[in-house]
Amino acid sequence: MLEIAVLGLLHESPMHGYELRKRLSNLLGAFRAFSYGSLYPTLRRLQEAGWIDEEAPLDEPAGGFGSRSRRKRVYKLTAEGKEHFATLLAEVGPEAYDDEGFGTRLAFFAQTRSDIRLQILEGRRQRMTEQADGMRTSLARTRERMDRYTLQLQEHGLESADREVRWLTELIENERIAKSTDQR
Repeated sequence: MLEIAVLGLLHESPMHGYELRKRLSNLLGAFRAFSYGSLYPTLRRLQEAGWIDEEAPLDEPAGGFGSRSRRKRVYKLTAEGKEHFATLLAEVGPEAYDDEGFGTRLAFFAQTRSDIRLQILEGRRQRMTEQADGMRTSLARTRERMDRYTLQLQEHGLESADREVRWLTELIENERIAKSTDQR
């Protein structure tokens, strides 16, 4: 998913590593912890694959008296990278429905075809419905043995899953409405 996120951000505009790190933290932070140690190896791998390239480095002002300016590497998407990104966005599978994958894919829904968005939303809703059903079953079996704090935690998890299912259902309905008005 880091690959999709990096390619998606560079699809918007070229940026240097520090800016990319900040944008990735903002993008992925709500969905998962982002390891800065994984960014630069990913950038290197994407560059070796020919999907990103470096523009002429930007000069960064010196930090203090007597220090020299540093050159920042600015990464940009290549034509092959744009094609690869489009291919990644068109893939639909279990990884697109899990917590990490869904959050990343959702961040780039504006660049994703409508039929793919609908498949991802439906897959995520199915996964969350199954999760909520499992929580409900488990809660019914073990409710009497739980202390009140564990019970509240379990109920909170179930409420969150149910809320996400409702939200996904609304997104699916809106996607279908938009698709039907586009076809007219």
